[in-house]
Amino acid sequence: MEELKIQGSGATSKVTRRRFKPEEKKKILREAFAPGASSSLTARKYGIAPSVLYNWRRLMESGQAKAIETEEELVPVSEVKKLENRVRELERALGRQTMQNDILKEAVKIAREKKLISQEPLQGVDGFL
Repeated sequence: MEELKIQGSGATSKVTRRRFKPEEKKKILREAFAPGASSSLTARKYGIAPSVLYNWRRLMESGQAKAIETEEELVPVSEVKKLENRVRELERALGRQTMQNDILKEAVKIAREKKLISQEPLQGVDGFL
């Protein structure tokens, strides 16, 4: 369990936030929902609200059901967000390159109109500009 302590602006305000590892969450859920166990007592034992236990259980069950339903591997939301951010970065880079290309084409067109460069296509070493 990882604890984060955050000092507030007031002299007495202090918030402690814990993050449980997936293995710890599973262990706590097994304990809380074992036959004859009390989820409220288990939640109190670990210093969390009972609603957190029910949320963890709902997430775990919905993830398993979804994996069975789609017959596909599940991907964590954090991984999806990372990939979406990467796609956005690549789209921005492509947009910049497209804009540069358009600007260069316009510059060549203007230069040809003013006869600053030849009307013949420019060729590089491999036959292309």
